[in-house]
Amino acid sequence: MHEKKNTILVVDDEPQIQKMLGILLDVQNYKIVECLTGKQAIRMAASIKPDLILLDLGLPDMDGKEVITAIREWSHVPMIVLSACSLDDEIVSALNMGANDYVTKPFNVEVLLARINATLRSSAVRETGDAELCNGAVRMDLVRHEVFVNDVLKSFTPKEYDLLRFFLVNRGKMLTHKEILKTVWGAAHAEDTTYLRVYIGQIREKIEADTAQPRLIVTEPGIGYRMEVLAHQNSQHHLSTISLDA
Repeated sequence: MHEKKNTILVVDDEPQIQKMLGILLDVQNYKIVECLTGKQAIRMAASIKPDLILLDLGLPDMDGKEVITAIREWSHVPMIVLSACSLDDEIVSALNMGANDYVTKPFNVEVLLARINATLRSSAVRETGDAELCNGAVRMDLVRHEVFVNDVLKSFTPKEYDLLRFFLVNRGKMLTHKEILKTVWGAAHAEDTTYLRVYIGQIREKIEADTAQPRLIVTEPGIGYRMEVLAHQNSQHHLSTISLDA
C-alpha cells in the first residue's frame, strides 16, 4: 500500500461534493480530511496543518472568505476556492483575501487536479528556496540574477526580473492585478493596471515564442494573469539574445 503524499482539507457541506472529492483525491493518493463548517475548518487548519485546503464559500455558519482571512492571519497554507459563484467580483475578492486559486462548480475533474498539483508545486518552491526556478523553456538563476530561454541568456531590467520571478514562484496560480502590483511595485501602485500591462508585454516579447498566443503568461480577463506550468521543451530554433531597457 502506497503512503499518502499530501493532506488535503476539504471544507464543503454538500454530501455529494464531499463524496466525489473523497473518491477523486483518494485515487490520486492524497490523504483527505473533511469538515462541514467554517469554524471547524479554522480549527482543523491549525491542528492538522494540511498541505492544501479546498474551500467552499457557501458554508452554513459563515462566509468562506472569512475563513480565508482568519487562516491567513497565521498561515500560508495553499487554499483553492470551490464555488458555484462565477462573478468576477467574488473571484477577485477571494483571491485578494489570500486564496491561491478559484475553481467554479461544476468543475472538470482533470482541471481541478491540475490546479491542485500546480498549487502544491508553487508552495514547494516557496518553501525550498531553490537556487533556480524553471518553467518550460525559461530558467531563472536566482543567485546570478540571470534569465535563460532555451538556454540563451536574455537581458532583463531589474523590475522585469522581479516580475518574472514573482510569476515563476507562483506558477500555476491565478494572480490578480492588485496582488502583482502590490508585491512587485508596492501598495502605492496597486491600481496601475496599465503600467502592469506594459511590463507583461515586454516580458512576453522575451519568453514567448508567439506573443499573439502566449503559452506561459496567460491573461485571466478582468482578474489578472496566470503563469501556466509547462514541461521543458527544447526549441527547434535558436533564439538570439534580447536587450531591452525600460
